[in-house]
Amino acid sequence: MIKTASEALIECPLEEVFRFVAENFVLNYPRWSPEVRDLEAVTDGPFQVGWIGRQLRFDHDRWSDSQFRVSVFEPGRQLTLEGITDTYRIDYRFESVETRTQVSFVLELEIAPTLRPFEQMVQQAVQNTGDRMMSNLKWLIEEELTPPASGTPDGR
Repeated sequence: MIKTASEALIECPLEEVFRFVAENFVLNYPRWSPEVRDLEAVTDGPFQVGWIGRQLRFDHDRWSDSQFRVSVFEPGRQLTLEGITDTYRIDYRFESVETRTQVSFVLELEIAPTLRPFEQMVQQAVQNTGDRMMSNLKWLIEEELTPPASGTPDGR
């Protein structure tokens, strides 16, 4: 089992960050994780515990097609996704830090026995992907949701 973690301190209130990440997951996830080439709902209804999605990813010259389910959805606190067709768990946790939001990302991934000799390389590749995703998430939210620094529309 590989486990990686990454964090981002985002200059935006917790409610807005949670809405961007969790409530608008289907729309925004492919934006902060460009490895996701297609994301769709398998089940009808709102994004909540029990909701099932399907993602098609292209990571490190490898295509993967997997289904996952929302196993934890606590507004303003936590979003957890668990793989159905592949063994993985993705956990996003949210914490208010004054006017900012700390987002923590943890990925636990079961790798195929044929990849075990390369476990350290896989670990590093997965860690790099997680760090890049969190950087992308921070940039997207701050670019789209953070108001300009002063009272003028362009921030000057």
